[in-house]
Amino acid sequence: MKRTCQKALSIFAALAALAAPPAWAEPPAGPGPGADWALCDRHATLAGRRAGLPDHLLGAIAKVESGRWNAERQAILAWPWTVMAEGRGRYLPSREAALAEVRALQARGVRNIDVGCQQINLKHHPQAFESLAQAFDPARNAAYAAGFLRSLRDETRSWTVAIGRYHSRTPHLMGRYRLKVFRAWREARHQARRKEREARRAAAASQGSLLAANAQQGQGLGAVGRPVGPVIRAQTPLVPGLRIGAGVQ
Repeated sequence: MKRTCQKALSIFAALAALAAPPAWAEPPAGPGPGADWALCDRHATLAGRRAGLPDHLLGAIAKVESGRWNAERQAILAWPWTVMAEGRGRYLPSREAALAEVRALQARGVRNIDVGCQQINLKHHPQAFESLAQAFDPARNAAYAAGFLRSLRDETRSWTVAIGRYHSRTPHLMGRYRLKVFRAWREARHQARRKEREARRAAAASQGSLLAANAQQGQGLGAVGRPVGPVIRAQTPLVPGLRIGAGVQ
């Protein structure tokens, strides 16, 4: 996110506050960097729903803004400890390292710095966060971005224009950025539909296995639960001179 205008700031301030989760809602970061890979997408999904954004849109923007290659997943994923300044992106290993990097940049007089999952620009959005630490809170970062994007949509009455203006109001920069987001957004929707199909197939297979198991267990039981097979009836003891069916005299 490179630039915005003061008018937009006042429009979406309330929306960002509404989208921001309470402090207790922040999930634990997890045991290490492996858990960090999921933070941006998770919080983009939650913040997008709270702000009424189209499904997967904010996650696609995060992927464009802070995406880096994940060798294990063989995919580009948004990284929460991303810093962009002086025309160069930096993927730091932890929140603490990202905080230290920004402080070092600021100490050198650098002000135009993008931070976090959604790459909020600290120069153009000076009121976005109460502290630098909060800027690197994935939940707060995503909540602010969701409110900002929602305000741009309300201002322009167009998601297409809003997506471009999230990055810049310069027409040629808007266009290139929008194409990147649309590509990532389309991929995210396709992945979501594929996961839904796989989940349905898995559920159907599980149900089929359960029915087969029940049928196998039910073999040997009749329709009302009685054993199936030769019915052995009690026989009348044979008494010499007594015909079966004859009454006892």
